[in-house]
Amino acid sequence: MKLKYIFVLLTSALFMGCNLEELPEATTSKGPIFGSESGLVLYTNSFYTMFNGKNLHRADAMSDYLARRDSPPFITEGNFSAQISSGWTWNDLRNINYFIQNCNDPRVPATVRNNYLGIAKFFRAWFYFDKVKRFGDVPWIGKPLDVTDTELLFKGRDPRTMVMDSVLADLDFACQNIITGSEPSRSLVTKYVAYAFKARVALHEGTFRKYHTNLGLQATASGLLNQAVVAAKKVMDESGYKLYDGAGIDKSYRQVFINGAPIATEVMLSAVCDLALNNLNDANWYWTSGTYGDKASFIRSFINTYLNIDGTPFTNNPAYKTMLFKDEVKGRDKRLAQTIRAGDYKRVNAGVLVPSPPLFSYTFTGYMPIKWALDDMYYDTRDLNINSVSIFRYAEVLLAYAEAKAELGTLTDADWALTIGALRKRAGITGGLTTKPTVVDKYLQTTYFPAITDPVLLEVRRERGIELCLEGFRFDDIVRWKRGELMQMEWNGMYVPELNKPMDLNEDGILDVAFYKTLPTKVPGVTYVEVSPSIGGKPNSQLISGDTSGELTWLNNIPRKWAERNYYYPIPTGDLITNPKLTQNPGW
Repeated sequence: MKLKYIFVLLTSALFMGCNLEELPEATTSKGPIFGSESGLVLYTNSFYTMFNGKNLHRADAMSDYLARRDSPPFITEGNFSAQISSGWTWNDLRNINYFIQNCNDPRVPATVRNNYLGIAKFFRAWFYFDKVKRFGDVPWIGKPLDVTDTELLFKGRDPRTMVMDSVLADLDFACQNIITGSEPSRSLVTKYVAYAFKARVALHEGTFRKYHTNLGLQATASGLLNQAVVAAKKVMDESGYKLYDGAGIDKSYRQVFINGAPIATEVMLSAVCDLALNNLNDANWYWTSGTYGDKASFIRSFINTYLNIDGTPFTNNPAYKTMLFKDEVKGRDKRLAQTIRAGDYKRVNAGVLVPSPPLFSYTFTGYMPIKWALDDMYYDTRDLNINSVSIFRYAEVLLAYAEAKAELGTLTDADWALTIGALRKRAGITGGLTTKPTVVDKYLQTTYFPAITDPVLLEVRRERGIELCLEGFRFDDIVRWKRGELMQMEWNGMYVPELNKPMDLNEDGILDVAFYKTLPTKVPGVTYVEVSPSIGGKPNSQLISGDTSGELTWLNNIPRKWAERNYYYPIPTGDLITNPKLTQNPGW
């Protein structure tokens, strides 16, 4: 890892000193890099900054299942436009294309060159996949541009089909030519990471074309879904990865996200933190602060989708709507208590374990995430976290395989046991692990996917939401499934049975929180949260759904609105002025 960071620093210094975009074409200027494997390593390591891996723990900040301190501008009417849009940047592509064009020095064996070309094409696919998800049609540029390339510099956008065919071609090359199948640090792209990425891309594009019928590309969806199946199965059959279960059902899932070193059995690629190099992340600061970050909290509608430990839907119990927090977190999928503060969750304060129920100075709904946050309060201020952040892990591959086969209608009981069943088994669930479901969960269908009648596909989507929550997939999933309306869901929270009465959220005998409209006599140690309709003449964003009892609600006085145009971001106005041939996305 230290060697990798030294390479990156050296590469940055070299590029700043030489101005890569204006290197002369003379062989002597390229030789130090392209004439040796060490030079190719140094160059390709410069691509890894594209992952922005240390921030992935907060990549779901705009999603349907998180309430936060403010409504995201993108889905708040009148708060987003082409004037403030971003993301239309191309510097990384120029760097990648320059490498691809010049990685041809015969002094380096062809298999070695092709290995690093495969890595470069992996990153070009990464670059373009991100652009297509954000903007739809984009210009495909397959060479490093010069100031004289005016035709390419000012070309219009290429069709989505052409760009995604090129992305998949790049990934095919990467899969076939990257030599390394595994490496111990889990910080470098390998052959099986490339296959996992191909499964991710093909699944996304296949389902996007299936559900976005306005594109007229439904006929091409099954071919892409089949590619996702083949790529995922390659990883499943050959890579040697498996789900980590070394800490037992109460800890294994979360351990993947709080471990310092990547858990190599399951994590395929990670942003590795290193205290000695001061390469750290801010997960605790983001997730355990009342002032920093988004103060993001899960909504109750999503928490309701966690199954009972026997594999039955929690919402089959008619009393679920008025169940107290201390009761609703019992007897559930073990991932629930490894994702939010619940039950006997404790933290370390100056070396002492202390009970740590949901803290209402840090949460709006009561469902306070712990998936990425370390238990020691030492890490709660500034960017001090030493836990690695996974970019690819084996669980996603299993879900891609299951979803693609479910969409194709070819998922068998054996496939189910190998994928969804295996994930649920690690989570302690005891029922429904070996055979596909045959009954639709009405709550899941009505609340999330009313157009889906296949119980298998519904359960695969449930599993994806739970297993991959807070890992940066949710917004993209909503977009590809064409379920943008979910972004308008009410931000609801735990059930409050009555006002003014302090509640013990974790049954440790200590009263934690009370909700009031008229401030009662305070009980020492209790957090009091006002749910009056207005405070100081202004509407209060923290309310309850009924007059004297009901679910907590947060910020529903500011409507979130999803329109057809929100399936793409607008191209920034400045870029349209520079190149009018790009044309703006519809509705913007």
